[in-house]
Amino acid sequence: MSSGKLSRVGQLSLLSLVLLAGCSTTSDDKTATWSPNKIYAEAKAELDAGAYDKAVLLYEKLEGRAAGTPLAQQAQLEKAYAHLKANEQAQAVATLERFMKLHPASPALDYALYLKGVVNFNDNLGLFSFVTKQDLSERDQKAAKESFESFKELTTRFPDSRYSPDARQRMTYIVNSLAQYEVHVARYYFTRGAYVAAVNRAQLALNDYQDVPALEEALYILVRSYDAMGLTQLRDDSRRVLDKNFPNSAYLSQGFKANQDPWWKVW
Repeated sequence: MSSGKLSRVGQLSLLSLVLLAGCSTTSDDKTATWSPNKIYAEAKAELDAGAYDKAVLLYEKLEGRAAGTPLAQQAQLEKAYAHLKANEQAQAVATLERFMKLHPASPALDYALYLKGVVNFNDNLGLFSFVTKQDLSERDQKAAKESFESFKELTTRFPDSRYSPDARQRMTYIVNSLAQYEVHVARYYFTRGAYVAAVNRAQLALNDYQDVPALEEALYILVRSYDAMGLTQLRDDSRRVLDKNFPNSAYLSQGFKANQDPWWKVW
């Protein structure tokens, strides 16, 4: 009998500890008694103050507390933006993709597409680290292409969106940057005497892109590479194309020094 009583006493003590722990957890959650609107206001304040980690946590609470409401959708979008500001690109993209999957008819879908494009656009700015003389011959261009696809979907599906003009401008920038990247790699190979590789990369830029500034240098690299390999007919053909499309090209008089001033501006 005594052991049974002790067992019941032990059970009661354990239950009390569990209840106390539950109360402690509840009291530690300062948002437990907050309305969804208050949580949103606090999350926005943390976001504006640059406390992105705190903002993310509050937006996540709001998603659960206001599930199925427009406020929960807004929380998802602003959480993605907080991840972007915290340089957490993968989390930002995952949040936006989840939003688009759950809310395909949302009136904010254009913004979600735009923000996804911006996330990858910002992630791809490292593409231009060639100005610091880094070797870019192995750099992955996935982010740039994914950014372009997001902006393209936005401008196609929502041509009148308030975000479409900026998206179109960024698309032009991306195309120019991808072409310039190929030419940079072609120049990299040329300066190291890898003329066949230089020709292949220059031709890739010429075949894949149109009406971009980088094509002038691509043609010049062809002229120089074919000349170095003793392929005079191909050299002369490339020179004629260069003269026709870029009369009085500075590359013919200045060489690669003509490309010292970058065409692009940092966004």
